[in-house]
Amino acid sequence: MTTPENTTIGFVGLGHMGGPMAANLVKAGYKVLGFDLAPAALEQATKDGATVVTSSDEAAAAADVVITMLPSGKHVIDLYNGGLLASAKPGTLFIDSSTIDVADAKTANELAVAAGHRAVDAPVSGGVAGAAAGTLAFMVGGSEADFESAKPLLDVMGAKVVHCGGAGVGQAAKICNNMVLGISMIAISEAFVLGEKLGLTNQAFFDVASNASGQCWSLTTYCPVPGPVPTSPANKDYQPGFATALMHKDLGLAANALRANGVDGLLGLHAEEIYNRFKQESGGGLDFSAIVTDIRKRSEGA
Repeated sequence: MTTPENTTIGFVGLGHMGGPMAANLVKAGYKVLGFDLAPAALEQATKDGATVVTSSDEAAAAADVVITMLPSGKHVIDLYNGGLLASAKPGTLFIDSSTIDVADAKTANELAVAAGHRAVDAPVSGGVAGAAAGTLAFMVGGSEADFESAKPLLDVMGAKVVHCGGAGVGQAAKICNNMVLGISMIAISEAFVLGEKLGLTNQAFFDVASNASGQCWSLTTYCPVPGPVPTSPANKDYQPGFATALMHKDLGLAANALRANGVDGLLGLHAEEIYNRFKQESGGGLDFSAIVTDIRKRSEGA
């Protein structure tokens, strides 16, 4: 049984998501050995009560569970091959919460098992706010036994933990979910701009659509225009939140999966193109809901 009394956690990747996740584990009583390449992340982790170590290998060597939150599949695989797996005690549970390609997730799982360990992929949804509040949704791929071992820790960091299937299937769920999110945000943003053109106030459109068939998370929780949902990034000059660059990354993973599996996913592919353009034109550091500003700009004079 995974409990604070008998479990030490190595946490590699203490950025905007990983840092708050590790902090919540500390609050729950777990000993967390944290590592990140960024000095500022290590400084914050120390303030949050984690024990900072000098390398990822050092974190793994003394841990019962190793959690990684990294930018890409290449980072995960390179780290696994670069000494992380070799440094860990036999039977260590590896939980990768990065959002990566399904094929990379399966490769990481195979590497961990071949090295004598256990592994699940457990990407998250909920953004920085969810990471801080401990309300993330975890989509988990791996064996039933490994899922059960990971679940007590995931329950600390999240409000919803779903076992989606075997290795890599957690990533599949994340990619599909975020494809819906990206498409729906574009659709809602286009609707707001069209409403503005037609003389409809943003509040009036929100009041109608939030109680009608247009209701969705992109509208009612993450509304892309200021006013209707005070907690949305639109009310904070579109500071992320969930940055456009990250949305484009996830849509790129979805686009690759659509092509690789022969799916006629025209909206998913076009959403990736739209967010890529916005990212390239200086929107990369803004929240992904700022796509409404790009749509409005391109609609001027029409």
